[in-house]
Amino acid sequence: MTQSSQITLSAELESLPKFREQVKSTCRDALTGEALYDLQLAVDELCTNIIMHGYKDMDPGSVVLNVDVEKERVVVEITDFGHAFEPAEPPAPDPLASVEEREVGGLGLFFVHMSVDDIQYESAATGNVTRIIKRIR
Repeated sequence: MTQSSQITLSAELESLPKFREQVKSTCRDALTGEALYDLQLAVDELCTNIIMHGYKDMDPGSVVLNVDVEKERVVVEITDFGHAFEPAEPPAPDPLASVEEREVGGLGLFFVHMSVDDIQYESAATGNVTRIIKRIR
């Protein structure tokens, strides 16, 4: 059985709890515990990057969140209309480095890549789409 949902909200930090709740309510029968938390973390981080960087120096636009629960996986598509930003996998942080030695930024995207099974990104005139996939185990 496939379950789907979609929500469109303003690209503002106040929208983040609603995005997390949308993921939780749509995936509650397919993912639990750590898997659900990982997916919510990835969505939260990607939406935060869109809000803070994708719409930088622009009026806040919208973010469209589509959640599709399939037989063996959950597919989340996040669409925005801001500046293009590919969430490429950053290098792993050095856990032994002191706070002063660590580079600023990139840690959130590191967590995203660790939390989901696949990330796809495309940018077109119709918007930027980040697709994340979490397998149902």
